[in-house]
Amino acid sequence: MDPTPAGTEPIKAPGLMKLLLEARAPFEYAASLAAAPWLLSAPRGDGHAVLVYPGFLATDFSTRPLRRLLRTLGHDAHGWGQGRNVGPRGDTLQQALQRIEDLHRSSGRKLSLVGWSLGGLYARELAKQAPHAVRAVVTLGSPFAGPMQANNAWRTYQWVHRHRPPEPPSRAELQTPPPVPTTSIYSRSDGVVAWPCSLQVAGPMSESIEVAASHLGLGVNPLALYALADRLAEAFAERMHQRVRTEFCFRKAVTAETSPIWTPSSPRAKRCTTLTKARPASWCW
Repeated sequence: MDPTPAGTEPIKAPGLMKLLLEARAPFEYAASLAAAPWLLSAPRGDGHAVLVYPGFLATDFSTRPLRRLLRTLGHDAHGWGQGRNVGPRGDTLQQALQRIEDLHRSSGRKLSLVGWSLGGLYARELAKQAPHAVRAVVTLGSPFAGPMQANNAWRTYQWVHRHRPPEPPSRAELQTPPPVPTTSIYSRSDGVVAWPCSLQVAGPMSESIEVAASHLGLGVNPLALYALADRLAEAFAERMHQRVRTEFCFRKAVTAETSPIWTPSSPRAKRCTTLTKARPASWCW
């Protein structure tokens, strides 16, 4: 199923009302604390490394609650370690790539990449450069599709880079998912990034999951955190690779209706449908 929204209207940045509703982010954090018993029931990790990239103008401090939960669930979570994320400058991406290689070498295992907003663009592009070291990618409200101006942080980004703007990849390059299992978690009530910009075309190893959250709260929202933990679990990566092997062996597309791995009536479909507020099961794996 192609998740591109119907209609031909140009994608615009979220309006003022959605932007003002970003103030609910602290309440989402409080909700995650109240939902701690439920979050701790999420699928357990297998100890593999998870590298988390913060959003634009944010630091590793913003991802501490997310990383704390992942460690509690059994993942080896790490911050990106480069201070404030102001966008790709100098050797930012080279250092990020080297960190992936170092973690891969030290652990002897592939790692997962998680990126919030701009950090999700890092995760996707770095996974394309080092697919041998990356097991899965999960992004939170990342604007990899649609026009660059369709978000309320664009002017700030331009101002920060007013003297020497970085050369961004083409939108076609950004929209192309990496060759590893990739999940985009997004919200229609996002007040910073226009939600269609976080949708990716469903494929053998790519999916989009909708949750009810603000942009600033995606990293602490209990629904987003549960979906993230579920996708980082080893069973998900194995299931995605099994799906690809099935498609290769039978030389045909495996759909939500015919896949022996995923059916709309399966427990996973019911859980995913609940997470995505009764979106069609074909939006999830």
